[in-house]
Amino acid sequence: MSSARPGRRSVLAGGAALAGTAALTAAAPSAVAAAGPRPGQAVGARVSPVDPRYELLTTGINKRFVARPEYIKMIRSSADAARALRDAFRAGKRVSVRSGGHCVADFTCNPEVEVILDFSEMTDVGYDPRFRAFYVDAGARLYNVYEALYKGWGVTIPGGVCHSVGAGGHVSGGGYGMLSRAYGLVVDHLYAVEVVVVDERGRVRTVIATREEDDPHRDLWWAHTGGGGGNFGLATRYWFRSPDATGTRPGDQLVNPPARVWTSALDFPWEQLDETSFARLMKNFGAWHERHGGPDDVYRHLSSLFNVNAKAFGRLSLFTQIDATIPDSRALLDAYLAELLEGTGIEPVPMERPSGELAAMPNQFRPTELPWLAAARMLGAPDPVGANPIARVGLKSAYFRKNFTDRQIASLYRFLADPELDNPDTTLVLLSFGGRINSVAPDATASAQRDSVFKVIFQNIWSDPKDDARYLRWIRDWYEDVFAETQGVPELDGVTDGCYINYPDPDMADPRHNRSHLPWHALFYKGNYRRLQRIKGRWDPSNYFRHSLSVTTAP
Repeated sequence: MSSARPGRRSVLAGGAALAGTAALTAAAPSAVAAAGPRPGQAVGARVSPVDPRYELLTTGINKRFVARPEYIKMIRSSADAARALRDAFRAGKRVSVRSGGHCVADFTCNPEVEVILDFSEMTDVGYDPRFRAFYVDAGARLYNVYEALYKGWGVTIPGGVCHSVGAGGHVSGGGYGMLSRAYGLVVDHLYAVEVVVVDERGRVRTVIATREEDDPHRDLWWAHTGGGGGNFGLATRYWFRSPDATGTRPGDQLVNPPARVWTSALDFPWEQLDETSFARLMKNFGAWHERHGGPDDVYRHLSSLFNVNAKAFGRLSLFTQIDATIPDSRALLDAYLAELLEGTGIEPVPMERPSGELAAMPNQFRPTELPWLAAARMLGAPDPVGANPIARVGLKSAYFRKNFTDRQIASLYRFLADPELDNPDTTLVLLSFGGRINSVAPDATASAQRDSVFKVIFQNIWSDPKDDARYLRWIRDWYEDVFAETQGVPELDGVTDGCYINYPDPDMADPRHNRSHLPWHALFYKGNYRRLQRIKGRWDPSNYFRHSLSVTTAP
């Protein structure tokens, strides 16, 4: 975005068919028209076990979880979704929902599922003048969304890195990425959502819920601002308009990303690290983010993705991006990198091979200025799980409000440097957080973590089912040891602030692994869970939509 349009930088001032009829419940007079007819109200395929496509569609990105449903229903329109839901409900079938297939837990694929409703063919992206908002269908993949929005109108949403993530789940869980420190979470720009719901009597209807204060369905919109997928109904379409948008010009209704960004890609060889230098590097990262986590900090335009890979991988990999159009952007980037390395004795080397979702970027060893979309294309290009068709994944998360404790860093080093750990695909991913994300009240959206400064992913990937027990035990031991001071989980205390629902971890609902006084829903939703329960009671009173970490109706 050019500096001539400062208004788009000041984001976030605060935060159908009834069983075959044509009734549509909507929040505004224009909502019926705004929903827009899907071309031909297309109908998707029904894939049975004898179909050669069946095997592909019974699992997702994590091959630890496989379903054996009676059929998979491919959804191509909201009317198609309504018919599919009505049919499954009347037949008493247990359903699950998929947009991009990127869920690492068993929400979509598990033995109890009898019907999978798959939205991956609903991929439209466009502008709706009636809502002054951009619509994104639930099955649209993130990179296609970025391409369509930016090439068409010069706008974007501050979404995630991985190109193959589907919008349906990404948005409903909150959504964040490399632009979120500057522009907030994806849901901070969510104007409306279209949801196909069913009541306890099997009556199906399609509802458009908006963020307008006088919308009688506003609670359904709120539930989709971080309440997680597969909880309330079938989200078929989202509309995005930034809360400070003015006028009618499409390019003014949503975030304009930087025209250009500085990018830096560095590797830190493990042979240069010992426990002391590792600890200093981690402390430097945490301290910098703690100092620069405020909504108005000049560094809100900078974000890093730091793969702290296991010693078996050989190197740690740091990718950093900053808006090149802000004053002194290159100097700010240089100062950040210097602060991270201060006192470590590390001499960075070029990133000559892929590292997780970071491509090999040897030409980014010295900061390089690129068009924003080129950087977005490069950053998420590798997909270490998608490239492995038999990948099995362990994943856990934590929000950090403050720097790591000494005890936590000692644990990180001990596990990552363990000479017996021979799996190179074991990583602690550190992600910049804070900035404008923290300008929104915790209850303004369902995304409650609004004063954290960085986020952490604990991840390992393997291929052989025979290794499941070994690697699951390892990642559980690692996570529980890092958070041993808080009963094995990132409690809601001065240092940590729970977990991210888009990195779902059913272990948090298992007392063998969560030994704290906090229930799983407190870790993911904090004080917003009660409201989510009330919304669940209104829109899914029979608890039809459910999975291993689903919202339940209030007792």
